[in-house]
Amino acid sequence: MVTMTQTPHESKTRLLDAALKVVRAKGYTATRVEDICAEAGVSKGSFFHHFKSKDDLALAAVTHWDEMTGGLFAAAPYHRLADPRDRLLAYVDFRKQLLAGELAEFTCFVGTIVQEAYTTHPDVCAACERTISGHAQTLEADIAQAMEEYGIGGDWTAESLALHTQAVIQGAFILAKAKGSADVAADSIDHLRRYIEMLFGVGTEQAEHPTDAGSK
Repeated sequence: MVTMTQTPHESKTRLLDAALKVVRAKGYTATRVEDICAEAGVSKGSFFHHFKSKDDLALAAVTHWDEMTGGLFAAAPYHRLADPRDRLLAYVDFRKQLLAGELAEFTCFVGTIVQEAYTTHPDVCAACERTISGHAQTLEADIAQAMEEYGIGGDWTAESLALHTQAVIQGAFILAKAKGSADVAADSIDHLRRYIEMLFGVGTEQAEHPTDAGSK
């Protein structure tokens, strides 16, 4: 339980971290305040000092998740690539690399809540939607630039492709949970990569402009 050496800020952070872990393992509905307190190593009194209810904690935990994952992706190496198409593909590769550890360690906290609470906890669900859509928006500039540089057009937009990437990734998490393995999620992300490659003509440049050796 919380000790005298822990500050209120530390106990609050422990509760937020515990919520991320427990909800991803048990689901939002099945998670009890007692479960989060046990994982955090704090008392229920400490919990209610910081949060009015489980939903109140969930709203704070969504912000906590957004800050943590936002920092992770902002520092990811795919941003350093010069070509926007390469950046997009490297983003997909990075998502695949994150499929490590136990299911509860790599699946999405906000996606888990939305699957259960989209009608029963509208405020929490709305916060989760903002986080998912906000992350998708971080891809839009690269997609739009790649569309311009490679002359790609159609009845779709940078926004719709960015959201599609999240639909595939969230669906991959569901499959991983259903089958108890990250392998099926990795396969889904591989298919997403191939789809983006086809959209942006990866591999067609050489076919359209063969080398001198290949044309002899």
